[in-house]
Amino acid sequence: MNAPAIDWSAFAPQVVNWQRTHGRRELPWQATRDPYRVWLSEIMLQQTQVATVLTYYARFLESFPTVQALAAASQDAVLGLWSGLGYYSRARNLHRCAQQVVTVHGGAFPRSAEQLQSLPGIGRSTAAAIAAFCFDERIAILDGNVKRVLARVRGFADDLAVVRHERALWDLAQAMVPTTPADMPAYTQGLMDLGATVCLPRAPLCAACPVQSLCTAKSAGEPTRYPVRTRKLKRSAQSLWLLLARRSDGAVWLDKRPQQGVWAGLYCLPVFESDAALRAVVPPQTSPVDGVPFVHVLTHKDLHLHPVAVDLGAQSPAGGGAWFGADQWPALGLPAPVRKLLAD
Repeated sequence: MNAPAIDWSAFAPQVVNWQRTHGRRELPWQATRDPYRVWLSEIMLQQTQVATVLTYYARFLESFPTVQALAAASQDAVLGLWSGLGYYSRARNLHRCAQQVVTVHGGAFPRSAEQLQSLPGIGRSTAAAIAAFCFDERIAILDGNVKRVLARVRGFADDLAVVRHERALWDLAQAMVPTTPADMPAYTQGLMDLGATVCLPRAPLCAACPVQSLCTAKSAGEPTRYPVRTRKLKRSAQSLWLLLARRSDGAVWLDKRPQQGVWAGLYCLPVFESDAALRAVVPPQTSPVDGVPFVHVLTHKDLHLHPVAVDLGAQSPAGGGAWFGADQWPALGLPAPVRKLLAD
């Protein structure tokens, strides 16, 4: 005997009602429909924990309270405030996006997800989040948490590493949005909240879920089977040597990284592919000291870093760069491991 068909029209109202009663409200970007603030939070929250973002979000708004202020800032100022948050391409795209909003759109964010996707650094799900939260557009989001929620509810077992399968889940997501535009902010936030607090990756709290009666994965007793993604990230490793050169007054030698590659656009200790290449730029009659090597983990790569310290007195190493005092370098955009080395 076939199981009765599920009435999926009940899904959105249940999510909306749950969010309005039990959803998160304490986060600063949840109390606004200002597209600048929503956009800023969405970009910062990509692959970054909420607890980390809170401090950066407040600091950014203090320095750049409007999209016009962000657009008028220098890239160095933006990267300086972003320093330590990681994934620095987000900061560079953030700056470019603000400039386009000002120069192309007169300082007002486009009101549709389709137009928002034309801006630097705004992908399909981020565009949908801004449009749903700020402009009530009936458009689905599909970030990592929401993929998990919807794949479990619908029992979507196709491999999301395959493009056509991800497109199919997008179609399902769009089919499940509320019919009432005014419900879109609560619905969108509700899906995010469910993924972050209830429908957890390894130990989902199914008993607390407002849509448990609709959930295919719960009915089957195997919620952690979903979502399915077989393709794994290919990791690589690279060894780099960092020249930690100090002057007699405590200043450190930094240069600016190229706009492409590791730590693009950031100020950094000089980076070398080998110990010999590093020592070739150090003035004669100095005594470089090898620091303790350590590993810095990026998304697709492990960086094996070898710091080499040298006291140069009043001399300078060969190559580009400049001296920065202890009152200067903390405000620069620096890679997290370099900032830690300088602070130790």
